[in-house]
Amino acid sequence: MATVSLARARSGEPIRAVLLAAGAAAILAPALYASSIGEAPYEALARTFPGSGVAVLTAAVESLARLAAVFTVGALLWHVLAMRRTKARPVAPASISLTILRVAAAVWLLSAVPLAALSALDTSGTSPAELGEMSAWAYLVSSAYAPVASIVHVLGALTVFLITQCSRRGEWFIAALWASALAVLAPVAVGHVLVGPNHDFASDVAYFQGLAEAGALGLVLLTATNMAFGEFPTPALLRRLFLTTSVLLALTVAPEPLIAWFKLAGTPLTASPTGWLLLAKWVSAAVLALALLIGARLTRKKQATAGALAGITTVAAAGALGWLGAAAMMLREPPPQYFVPASIPQVFMGYDVDDPVSGSVWFTHWRPNLFFLILALAAVGGYLYGVRRLARRGDSWPIGRTIAWSLGWVIAVVITSSGFGKYSAPDFATHMIVHMTLNMLVPVFLVLGGPITLALRAARPKREELAGLHTWITWLLNWRVLRWVYNPLFVFAFFIISYYGLYLSALFGKLMPFHWGHQLMNTHFLIIGVMFYSLVIGVDPTPRQLPHIGKLGYIVAAMPFHAFFGIVLMTSRHIIGEDFYRRLDMPWADLANSQYVGGGVTWAGGELPLLVVVVALGIQWAKQDAREARRKDRHYDTGLDQEFDAYNEMLEKLAAREAKTPAALAPPKDSHD
Repeated sequence: MATVSLARARSGEPIRAVLLAAGAAAILAPALYASSIGEAPYEALARTFPGSGVAVLTAAVESLARLAAVFTVGALLWHVLAMRRTKARPVAPASISLTILRVAAAVWLLSAVPLAALSALDTSGTSPAELGEMSAWAYLVSSAYAPVASIVHVLGALTVFLITQCSRRGEWFIAALWASALAVLAPVAVGHVLVGPNHDFASDVAYFQGLAEAGALGLVLLTATNMAFGEFPTPALLRRLFLTTSVLLALTVAPEPLIAWFKLAGTPLTASPTGWLLLAKWVSAAVLALALLIGARLTRKKQATAGALAGITTVAAAGALGWLGAAAMMLREPPPQYFVPASIPQVFMGYDVDDPVSGSVWFTHWRPNLFFLILALAAVGGYLYGVRRLARRGDSWPIGRTIAWSLGWVIAVVITSSGFGKYSAPDFATHMIVHMTLNMLVPVFLVLGGPITLALRAARPKREELAGLHTWITWLLNWRVLRWVYNPLFVFAFFIISYYGLYLSALFGKLMPFHWGHQLMNTHFLIIGVMFYSLVIGVDPTPRQLPHIGKLGYIVAAMPFHAFFGIVLMTSRHIIGEDFYRRLDMPWADLANSQYVGGGVTWAGGELPLLVVVVALGIQWAKQDAREARRKDRHYDTGLDQEFDAYNEMLEKLAAREAKTPAALAPPKDSHD
């Protein structure tokens, strides 16, 4: 035993050396690169140079924050994959992995806070020496690029820090993963992929790449750090790590051709620093993929010794840090797509919309919404895989649920990728059609598909030590926080307030100029719609269950709010989002009429789907009553019904009590008898 521990300790020595060297290089290389290029990027973008100190420090802190974020996401994923199956609530054991998670989260927060200030100085061209003047502060706040992204980044890092420092519960780690996902996506959404023609395509795939990148590289770096301190994964966990990392790495590399095409904007690969840095990323990805392939092969053949794992992990970690370093350097250099001439619609949306809105335009002017297209393919593919697993075991799954789930995602893709989705930005009426469809129609089909029930049946708990999908779903369904989130009053209020809070405030005008703003609104309305309808007609188990009479009241109570909101839109003289639409300056646009039509769409679109849901609820209610009646009939026939037996027992007791009643206490007879 001592020999094995010594071997593992010695195996960790080269990993520690590589991690320290490659990690330092990943942080310092962008800073050195920023120092070497000097004012050139700022002059190319017609920006004021804030000074070498700000530029270099921003590059270094940005690299550190990104590295800490990747470590944190990887550590959270590692704990989710390594959690042991138990009947009690999942708790992460005290280990080096937990220590790494907490340290990484602390470093992420401590670097995210100064990064927000440095990014403001860097993008506004303000030097620290100028901050002594009040006018410099006003200019800094007004001209700093994408301050909201910095705020989201800091708040996400703060949330992850508080969760990881205060809790070891597995359910809270899932919540931390959600917070870290938002924090990771915030800089991606406002980065290079937001500028230039076709930026809607690049942005959509960059969202998925950013999440997959953090997960894949984080798992590699966390596993390497564990091994550096002598903590090697078990064979079962090792297989999970290789499989999960391989899938995430594939999702990281798959969008690269489209992103490279977008950033290079037709220029040769070696004609710009961006192209050379892309090559460096691809070489690093190839090294990482090769190491994973060799490691997976040795694991399958059970030839993965401690020394072999150490060597493979060292190479993989070097590839991961090489990717991160090259990506951080790219942020300091404006890519060629920055200098492609773009029209005003292309600046805001990524494409032109020359033809006026009409029925034929809605159904013939297609532009794929890659975000929802990828999401739909993954959702339908995973659902069909679960149905196939059930079929292999000889279990059946209702075909109607499969059709409902697939149809819901087909409608989501059509409404976002057809002319409806293309014109949802420049035309308010079309925008309301899209949002009402995603909020009121698509969720109806999705909740009737029963994906959680399918996942529970397809992923039966196996006789293994590690927690699987079935165990995690069970844990989350019994989580108190999720029960609070699914409180019917909270869901109802959120469902209603979403419209009033978005469209009757300045928030709508703030989100409209950005592609990520459109996708955020679409995703929000889809999620809140699924939450609302899952409480009413959903076939999946939810943390909160309502009786059928309560469900009917739930639906009826929501109807007036949508009607009233539609009337507000139709009668308001204030043009919602007017500043954005004026800047687009579409020659065919009639803002007042478009808002009036949008109000009518909201009125009708809120009433008709809810009426359909009432009918569906009535059918479900009748079917449940019929099933309950058949169950009781079967119990009556077999003599197993407890209620019937209890009723008979009660009658027997009453009869016995009357038989034992004394004559003196009996009621007097009528004198006429």
